[in-house]
Amino acid sequence: MRIGVPKEIKTLESRVGLTPGAVSALTHQGHEVYVETGAGAGIDISDETYAAAGARIAPSAEAVFEAGELIVKVKEPQPIEIARLKPHHVLFTYLHLAPDPDQAHGLAKSGATCIAYETVTGPGGSLPLLAPMSQVAGRMAVQVGAASLLAPAGGRGMLLGGVPGVAPAKVVILGGGVSGAHAAQMAVGMHADVTLFDISAARLEALDAQFGGRVHTVFSTPDAVAAAVHGADLVIGCVLLPGASTPKLVRRADLKHMKRGSVLVDVAIDQGGCFETSHATTHAEPTYVVDGVIHYCVANMPGAAPLTSTYALNAVTAPFVAALANKGWKKALADDAGLAGGLNVVGGEIVHPAVRVALGL
Repeated sequence: MRIGVPKEIKTLESRVGLTPGAVSALTHQGHEVYVETGAGAGIDISDETYAAAGARIAPSAEAVFEAGELIVKVKEPQPIEIARLKPHHVLFTYLHLAPDPDQAHGLAKSGATCIAYETVTGPGGSLPLLAPMSQVAGRMAVQVGAASLLAPAGGRGMLLGGVPGVAPAKVVILGGGVSGAHAAQMAVGMHADVTLFDISAARLEALDAQFGGRVHTVFSTPDAVAAAVHGADLVIGCVLLPGASTPKLVRRADLKHMKRGSVLVDVAIDQGGCFETSHATTHAEPTYVVDGVIHYCVANMPGAAPLTSTYALNAVTAPFVAALANKGWKKALADDAGLAGGLNVVGGEIVHPAVRVALGL
């Protein structure tokens, strides 16, 4: 199969769809891999390194889409990339279509087959292709939240972990999944006062055991969340409903009760965000202020750590890329129900049930 890897063009996005190691594995199986020139420059992977792994270096994104049958990316296609998709293409990347009707309908109109990393499922309903980026985003959330609490960033002028004799910041984490657990791990490591909410009693029990009581675990109800948010210095939203829009757990009215200079970090922004006042931002302009509360809502948070993120992502996507290339998308999905869960768009139709509900179809 001919596999295309274009350079990512989202603002300050330097991740790349395939590493040289993944390219080498594919070319050794007889596939042709076309990598756009400069695709790996942001993480110090040269065209020469890709060529040595067996890739053919394409002079432009147009050339990659022209040559490739299977297009492997990281972030959702931008409008100019959607325009390059044809019915014979299979697109494999993060899509996050629920809050993005323009992209969803654009992909349907292209006729391409689009498989989303974030809805591929694993044992027990896990999300294996979302997990590594959730780990990165969860850990980053605490770092960017701590930086935003400092006075030069407009924050309260507060050190997350405090110092002897001065209380640490109160950190509230909404959601105890992969990103929430990793956020808690980082916040505890920085000596913050951490409270974590989830709707699963079993998950709360597991997290309580994991952290040995160093994290306050609370069953999520609207009243309990509101009370905790009002007293928080940093709130991290880590709620995820696979393929669906994220519920709004913090309302605009709650901000009036929060401390001036406190911080909201919305890890869930790719699926619409879990704060009513959230809207997607970029790494170039990551924050904005509503009612005195700083909002950090970057839609591609792991893109700030592209080296770590690229290799972490490829470790889990590479087997699926190989299956799609070796078998073709129809047989690969027929053989793997988890991969079939990734199918979002095919034959001009949006087909993923949760995405259809979110888009009102």
